[in-house]
Amino acid sequence: MPRHTPLLTAALACTLLLSGCADNTTSSTTADSKNVAHIKIPDKVKAGTSITIGAPDTQVALKLSGQIKKLPFKVKWANISGGPQCSEAFRAHSLDLCASAEIPSIHAHWTGLDTKLVAAEFRKDPLKHPVYELGIAPGAHIDTLADLRGKKIAYSPGQAQGALVLRILAKAGLTKKDVQLVELPSTGDVYPTALGSHQVDAAPLGGVNIKRYPAKYGKDGGKTIPHGLRDDPAHLWAPTASVSDPQKAAAIREFIKFWARSEMWIEQHPKEWIDGYYVKDQGLTRADGEYLVKQNGQVDIPDDWTPAIARQQKTVDLLAKETGQKKFDTGILFDRRYESVAADAIAKAGKP
Repeated sequence: MPRHTPLLTAALACTLLLSGCADNTTSSTTADSKNVAHIKIPDKVKAGTSITIGAPDTQVALKLSGQIKKLPFKVKWANISGGPQCSEAFRAHSLDLCASAEIPSIHAHWTGLDTKLVAAEFRKDPLKHPVYELGIAPGAHIDTLADLRGKKIAYSPGQAQGALVLRILAKAGLTKKDVQLVELPSTGDVYPTALGSHQVDAAPLGGVNIKRYPAKYGKDGGKTIPHGLRDDPAHLWAPTASVSDPQKAAAIREFIKFWARSEMWIEQHPKEWIDGYYVKDQGLTRADGEYLVKQNGQVDIPDDWTPAIARQQKTVDLLAKETGQKKFDTGILFDRRYESVAADAIAKAGKP
């Protein structure tokens, strides 16, 4: 999921996790970023190999599709996903693989946590199907991005929403000094409530909140506006220690294949996904599930990460400039031994 869970599952607040809140000062604990390219991944996973995975939506998809029993290794499922929770579990050496956006891996590097991205997923039409829209408080008088000057904006350091805010400001020709950033955790209904109560003037909203917020506050002038930026990167993310272990690396490779096929299954079985995940697992209404399926659009799982790495480099450069962190080569975060695994699995599954 990476395309589903972050929109629905509450993450720990940044105040609870130092590794996710590194925006304010320059870090002196930058990760060493071990090069694992030379480590050969075995062709097969040994019986008894076990890895712990935090990807709740993929777990549901594998159950619904009947594929979960076919995994050729043991899996301990952890009901966590997203940057702060994943980082905390990685530091505790209790997780081998997790679903998240791209920002957590950047901040992990800046706070001394060595990790690798092992799978990448995007949206085929990211501007038509954005992950977030910018929520506007009633009476804030914000109609364009330029109107953000001098306004209070919800900001979650170390997470995708926080990075998006900085990118939105850059697009509008603004910097952090031109606005008032209000640090708030991007969990549950925190952002919609902050907007409705005028605690902030603007905040990035995702998932069903894009639909619910204007429905609840629209009569008072609450609304959302598009930001016009790509905000769709989603990844499977692992601590470097796990992908350095040959057998765990092999298990992760096999899981990526199942993950990729499950993403295609979700796309091809929207009714089953709405019933089994959004309604039964997440407790949403059927209408909300139908909205999210439409909002997510179709997925793009590339076999070449070069464009994604280039886009992520631009994000790193911007974050470094705005937060005082040190620039680095984003390519070190991607374990390219896995680059074509997901796309190849999908291609192979589609052959008669």
